[in-house]
Amino acid sequence: MQYKMLHTCIRVMDLEKSLAFYKEALGFKETRRKDFPDNEFTLVFLSDEEGHYEIELTYNYNPEEPYVIGNGFSHMAVATENLEASREKHMEMGYTVTKLMGLPGSPPRYYFVTDPDGYDIEIIRGN
Repeated sequence: MQYKMLHTCIRVMDLEKSLAFYKEALGFKETRRKDFPDNEFTLVFLSDEEGHYEIELTYNYNPEEPYVIGNGFSHMAVATENLEASREKHMEMGYTVTKLMGLPGSPPRYYFVTDPDGYDIEIIRGN
């Protein structure tokens, strides 16, 4: 039996801010949206150009306080060809960005950018 990763769901406080981050900062495209007004939530799916994997943004109407991400979740990761230009773009957009980093004994090949809800996204130099 084989399995294939389909999506990762994250809950967001402000759907428009989150959509701006994933579309403008990471270049994802909205693939579908489903509103459930009677249950007071909206699901928005975003994907990269290849469409092999999606992020599902769940927006519960009128959340009262920010979600607790917890200490078990670490981050999501995406790849880019031009790591330095990507980092500069994210800094110019005003997002929280770390320095360029590498594993011990390796040259820098990644950094982290934080989305509007506090989720860390690792940006890795693509091959």
